[in-house]
Amino acid sequence: MIRSVVPLLLRRMRVPLAVLIGVYGVAVLGFTLMPGVDDQGNVWYMSIFQAFYVVSYTGSTIGFGEVPYPFSDAQRLWTMASIYMTVFAWLYSVGTIISLLQDTGFRQALLMARLQRSMSSFNEPFYIICGYGDTGRLLARSLLNRGRRVVIVDKDPHNVEDLRTRDLGVYVPAFCMDAEIPDNLLMAGLQHRWCAGVLAVTDDDHANLKVAITVKLLNSKIKVFCRADALATVDNMLSFGTDLVVNPYQDFAHRLLMGIFEPDSHRVYDWLTSLPDYPLPERPVPPQGRWIICGYGRFGRAVYRALTSRGIEVTLVVENAREKGCPPGAIEGKGTEAVTLRAAGIESASALVAGTEDDADNLSIIMTARALNPDIYQVAQENRLHNRALFQAADVALAVQTSYIIASRFLSVLGASLLKEFLEQAGEQGNEWNRALALRMRQGCDALTPESWTLRVSKNRAPAVAMALTLDEPIMLDTLCRDPRNRDNQLDAIPLLLEREGEWQLLPAGGTRLKMGDRVLFCGTERALDLMSWNVSHLSVLRYVHNGEQHPDGWIWRRLAKRRRERAAATPEV
Repeated sequence: MIRSVVPLLLRRMRVPLAVLIGVYGVAVLGFTLMPGVDDQGNVWYMSIFQAFYVVSYTGSTIGFGEVPYPFSDAQRLWTMASIYMTVFAWLYSVGTIISLLQDTGFRQALLMARLQRSMSSFNEPFYIICGYGDTGRLLARSLLNRGRRVVIVDKDPHNVEDLRTRDLGVYVPAFCMDAEIPDNLLMAGLQHRWCAGVLAVTDDDHANLKVAITVKLLNSKIKVFCRADALATVDNMLSFGTDLVVNPYQDFAHRLLMGIFEPDSHRVYDWLTSLPDYPLPERPVPPQGRWIICGYGRFGRAVYRALTSRGIEVTLVVENAREKGCPPGAIEGKGTEAVTLRAAGIESASALVAGTEDDADNLSIIMTARALNPDIYQVAQENRLHNRALFQAADVALAVQTSYIIASRFLSVLGASLLKEFLEQAGEQGNEWNRALALRMRQGCDALTPESWTLRVSKNRAPAVAMALTLDEPIMLDTLCRDPRNRDNQLDAIPLLLEREGEWQLLPAGGTRLKMGDRVLFCGTERALDLMSWNVSHLSVLRYVHNGEQHPDGWIWRRLAKRRRERAAATPEV
């Protein structure tokens, strides 16, 4: 890829420039050789300067004059020849410039140069998103809403053009190039000082694998999150330290089993990994009876293996079942016809999964199954986001959007680095423990999916807390959860996990004394996050929420506070 348009411009304009220079040179030389007559009747010849002056205004057709003396016939004849030569040379050169401006390669080079200039001006953390499909769009929109900058890399020009036509509030650099090529990622800012991470969410496992390898080799300091549809690719990525790998089909299968056997554990998991500030989802508990799965692709296969691993009876409905390597007993067909679903025993089944890779077929399966068994629990794979309105209208008990699963997992970990560890430990605590936590979350999060964040006690992340600890002032965990506007009120924030020197503490008590280097995972409302940032950033605010003392900042406010205290002391008691 050419990094500057200047070499490309010079290369394409080499012949036109040579023609112009040659024509002007011949015209100037001709004028110096053509004899003229001065005002005394003597023969004279133009100097090079005089000849160039005449050719300059003649060739550009901006005027004409016989200077410094009237031309001879020979000079006039050469003038006519020069006019035609220079005009045709200019027409050829201008035509070449116009065709160059319309050339796709040149326009791409201009765009790349502009994108690189915009990248060099970045002065805040940003994420590179490789792939601008449904998942990439969700990630970009969510990160921008959180005040994070993003850079898009996608080899599909239609996706890039779609991004450029959207009003996202801020300028988003979008590179139309293949993310598998390391030089392209470098151009997109992989080694930029403000690059915070790379999110590989293309629909090609090999491309995502190549991106992960490139990041780990060229900038191992940043995080790389990847999508992987094949289990072998997941293992491959994890083998060299990819920070997060999400297989949406396995992830959903895990959630489904959790919802069947530990519904409250699933509820906590679901709320913490969902996009924040949405109504808390209350989904029906999936039944443990017999299931029918229509489709045996990546989604259907993952669900089938998960259910059968826990002893749940499953009937498969698959078109070309033998060719797809289905287990014995599979019913031949799509599941869109009533006769096929009856053959699978739809009337006695407890749940049905519409898991084909065609949304129209999945909706047809849902509607046909509902007509035959109105009480059946229904799960549907939603392959494309633009069909969401149809699945909402179909009132499916559980619509599965793989893009949403990937985006929500990525965003939850980006916002709270300890969340992954908490979810693993919370899953080991049992359903009753998670039920109590779910009730607490519902009461403290205004019935909205919570925001989650990680606080590190350090000079950079929590300067006020670090300063107080340096001064040997004890700061408790519940101090951070008080409202800086009125310390008697508690923020809608729940401490979920405390990490101290490699040891973990689930749901730490409010009286826990903080130490330098502690990391605390919170969940709560976005408003609580904003207010807590005041507590940990300003020492005067921290002291107020800690013990009620108000220490104004700044000379003027200190003087006013002093005068207020003096007036209060001088006022006689009644």
